[in-house]
Amino acid sequence: MHPMDRTLQQSLPTVMAPRFAELSPLEANGERLIAAANGIFLEARRPWIRIVRRIAEYRVPTDVPYGAVEETTDLLCGRIPADLVGDFAKLAADAMPNEVGAWIVWNSEGTRFSLVPVKILSHGPGHLDYERPKLAPAESLVMDLHSHGRLPAFFSTTDNADDRYDVKFAFVLGNCTAATPSMALRLCAKGILEEVERIPAEWYRAARREEPAV
Repeated sequence: MHPMDRTLQQSLPTVMAPRFAELSPLEANGERLIAAANGIFLEARRPWIRIVRRIAEYRVPTDVPYGAVEETTDLLCGRIPADLVGDFAKLAADAMPNEVGAWIVWNSEGTRFSLVPVKILSHGPGHLDYERPKLAPAESLVMDLHSHGRLPAFFSTTDNADDRYDVKFAFVLGNCTAATPSMALRLCAKGILEEVERIPAEWYRAARREEPAV
């Protein structure tokens, strides 16, 4: 095998799902592909999450000597605190009419969340360019947040390109001058962009303004 192929395959190994036993989950942070009876799956693990998603199915009903795999999401860090979403809503209102961004970060040593502002390189009512925060070894990106000013919350083609490579939640806050802003949330995992239809009600309560901004 060519040394470069060996390096590439070690960065994303492929395992076969056993038919008569359970496949042990990833214990170390990283990714792998799983060849299963019901398709090809991606498994990714970070200190805060473990996710398994099917990324391909067989085009013919051929018999393969593998076991089946189920999609799963293990949120190892627990629920994201609503007050951090509320803090971001205040940042977004203060930045009006421009867009603004921040990260919610998980510290696996202190088992705590924090809201980390990003270094903005340029921003306006319809764009945001920022520098990714430098995190400590025990810190991990959990949710990447940005605002849409007076526009509603949605994911743009630019967002799709930006979110392709990370394992994270992506969050957009829109209608930032409204009493209750709009929100969009999705789970991103190495090209998987999975919309979350039911955003926690406590996030809306935390982001609610006493008086709409003018």
